[in-house]
Amino acid sequence: MQQFAWLIKVRSYLLPGAMLLAGVATLVSGALPMPAFDALAGRTLPVLAFVLAMSLVTELLDEAGLFTVVTARLAGLGRGRVFLLWLLVVALATVATVFLSLDTTAVLVTPVVVLLAVHAGIQPLPFALTTIWLANTASLLLPVSNLTNLLAQDALGLSPLGFAGTVWAPALVGVAVPLALLWLAFRRDLRGRYQPQRPPAVRDRPLLATAAATLLVLLPALVSGVPVHYPAIMAAVFLLLVFLWRRPAVLRWSMVPWRPLMLTVGLFMVVEASHANGLTALLAGAAGQGDSLPALLHLAALGAGAANAANNLPAYLALEPVAGSPARVAALLIGVNLGPLVTPWASLATLLWHERLQALNVRIKWSGFALAGLLVAALTVPLAVVALWLASGMP
Repeated sequence: MQQFAWLIKVRSYLLPGAMLLAGVATLVSGALPMPAFDALAGRTLPVLAFVLAMSLVTELLDEAGLFTVVTARLAGLGRGRVFLLWLLVVALATVATVFLSLDTTAVLVTPVVVLLAVHAGIQPLPFALTTIWLANTASLLLPVSNLTNLLAQDALGLSPLGFAGTVWAPALVGVAVPLALLWLAFRRDLRGRYQPQRPPAVRDRPLLATAAATLLVLLPALVSGVPVHYPAIMAAVFLLLVFLWRRPAVLRWSMVPWRPLMLTVGLFMVVEASHANGLTALLAGAAGQGDSLPALLHLAALGAGAANAANNLPAYLALEPVAGSPARVAALLIGVNLGPLVTPWASLATLLWHERLQALNVRIKWSGFALAGLLVAALTVPLAVVALWLASGMP
């Protein structure tokens, strides 16, 4: 059994490892010129540092029991009403996505929300779909919500509040439309009552309080205008020191997001090498031009299609150079953030979400997932682009 588990773990590293090796090969072969690599490193190292630091922060918050306690409190606030509990889960998934990223919602919020539904005797599917759809579609408002947003913020030179001011209208659509469709699909399952469970025992209250205080300080720092990797690194180092003092046994190397980092670094290098060898010119015709509503709809649809065909990160990296204006970059983000709901590989968050569901013995039919996701994306993406166009006051 241990050998089988080891084999599964090794297989999970094959794709990230292959992508990293492919990226290194582009540099060694000269397909990625050294000046382009230097510029890429200068732009992406802060982003990668933020991803690493926030992954450690969220893992340590989870070890402190913060997500479990918050979910238990939500169950109590639901007052035994399934619909009210669902609305509270919506709030938790949205806030976690906006401030802590879509991957945090997929990895850490999913299991506690699904277990909450199972223990309360509620159908877990509506809660599971709510979590993953919002993990993607609520990831538009702040730079920290999604790795693509951090790259766009760097390209546009906007502050976090300036970024939010650009995308607030489509961000609202990204939350409202999937929720409306979820309610229509599961309105019967969301009726009735449930029996709240007893809150779990807190193992280390001082540690929990310290973790909660750290998060309360970190959240405003992430939207303060300071480069986000600085407060994230400070929070990660502080929590690591606290855990070394209080609970050193829980610290493990698996807390480091090796697979996402390997995959991301490799993708960065491969796509940059492709741009250095003519990808930009190739995509310029397909992406169109201009800030008119049809042009923005076209670019968003192209981004959504590319994200579902490959993955949202390479889709954004490939199309960013041909986006141009802030409105077009925002339309591209709508496509690659709100659109990857159809294929399992369109978003890393979806794959991580599925891993958590398998561990909880909750089964998902990918054919049904794809059809439902196609409907959500087909409605959400164009409506979000229209909201962007109206809010920006473009002719």
